[in-house]
Amino acid sequence: MSEKGLKNEKKPKMALGKGLEALIPRIGSYGDPASEDYFDCDINRIFPNRYQPRQRFSETELAELSESIKQQGIIQPLVVRNTESGYELIAGERRLRAAKMAGLAKVPVIIKEVSDENLLEFSIIENIQREDLNAIEEADAYHQLMMRFDMTQEQVADRVGKSRPTVANLLRLRNLPDNIKESLVEGAISMGHARALLGAKNSHQQMTAWKMVTAKKLSVRETEALIDRMKTDKKERPSERPDSDSIYFTSLAEDLSRMFGTKVRFQRSGKHGKVIFEYYGDDDLDRLLGIWKK
Repeated sequence: MSEKGLKNEKKPKMALGKGLEALIPRIGSYGDPASEDYFDCDINRIFPNRYQPRQRFSETELAELSESIKQQGIIQPLVVRNTESGYELIAGERRLRAAKMAGLAKVPVIIKEVSDENLLEFSIIENIQREDLNAIEEADAYHQLMMRFDMTQEQVADRVGKSRPTVANLLRLRNLPDNIKESLVEGAISMGHARALLGAKNSHQQMTAWKMVTAKKLSVRETEALIDRMKTDKKERPSERPDSDSIYFTSLAEDLSRMFGTKVRFQRSGKHGKVIFEYYGDDDLDRLLGIWKK
């Protein structure tokens, strides 16, 4: 089928789950006359998925995949959706990156009609099923679903096929200090360590415990015992207790997050500081700018 014919073809909106299986073609289907239609697309007309939850790609794995593509080509077509500015990737960013490394001018693609909401869902599900996301990326992806599409934890859990406690526990990881989250991503601590650190009273305790965990290479059980001791320690520094200003700014950040539909946080230093609004792609940034201009 021609590229033009594919653009005009109408397909029903798919539900998640079975829809994902139908969305991503099976390996081995490429080139089969009875399989779904595809065409070879100019690689420069394809741009990454704006909702791609995966932030890290192994350069070693990309190099290996690039060599495989040079030898065998791309076995499984990329899945894209048609936009005014080109083709937005739905599934296959590793293949796209590796194909560029291999010097390919064109790649096989299949066009699907997918809404913004389903695009984010499909991106998350694809990466989760292939175990491509680290815990923080997965937590951020769930947060995107909640903020952008006004979903509850229960609704997110239902969409991605996880239990609500699993989603809730992953979302809690976002509350950890950045140093601890980076340590989790890099594998210096495990999910068990991170969950134990979440049990601390505040970020000061979390950072203190984390430094001991990494320095002494404590096990998860040892970390849990450490947190228990710290929580029952009577000699808590007065500065660890939230003051009225901290409570005010925390409440204000929560109000702004609800108002703007994204995470908002304050970074304070004396009487000065910053207000930070998170955004999850160019469209999300345009949405926020539109709100501010009103």
